[in-house]
Amino acid sequence: MSERQVHSIEIAGVKRDLPLFEIKPGLKIAILNILGDTELVQASAREIAKKLKDIDYDILVTAEAKSIPLAYALSVETKKPYVVLRKTYKPYMGDALKAETLSITTGQPQVLILDEKDRQLIEGRKVVIVDDVISTGSTLQGMRMILEKASANIVAETAILTEGDRAQWMHIISLGHLPLFTD
Repeated sequence: MSERQVHSIEIAGVKRDLPLFEIKPGLKIAILNILGDTELVQASAREIAKKLKDIDYDILVTAEAKSIPLAYALSVETKKPYVVLRKTYKPYMGDALKAETLSITTGQPQVLILDEKDRQLIEGRKVVIVDDVISTGSTLQGMRMILEKASANIVAETAILTEGDRAQWMHIISLGHLPLFTD
C-alpha cells in the first residue's frame, strides 16, 4: 500500500500533517479531523477566543459533528453557551427548524435541525457561527438559513481553517487557510 500524501500545517502553535483525500478526479483536499485531538482543539479555541474578544455576542452555534469539540472548548474559553444544529430529527426536538445543505465530504444532501429548546435560546440573540473547516460554504449556508428563520443576529463566523478560494472567506475569523490540491 502506498503512503498517503499529507499537507503539513501549524495551527495555533500546533503542528499537524493533514492527509490528502481525493474528492473528485484530479482534486484533493487536506482533511482536518479534530475529533479526539484535544491539544489542537484547546489551542484553537484559545486563539479563536482572542480573536472574538472585541465582538459583542451571546451564544455560539455549530453544526453536528466534527466541530462540536471546538464549540465546547470555545464555550469554556469565552464563558458563552453553545448550541449544536443536529443532523437527525428526534421527537423530543419538538417544533424544530430545518435547512438542507450539500456536504462536500459526503457529496450527499445534509439536513441541519435546530431543536425547539435551542430555538428559544437563540431567538433574537447575537450569534457567532463556529465550524472546523469552511470549504464550499454549504454547511455555513445551512446554518445561516436556520439562524435567519430563528430570528438570530449573526455577528461573526469563525473556523479553525478556511479552504479553497481565500477571497471568498476573507470575512471568516480563522486561524489559517488550506489550498486545494490539483493533479
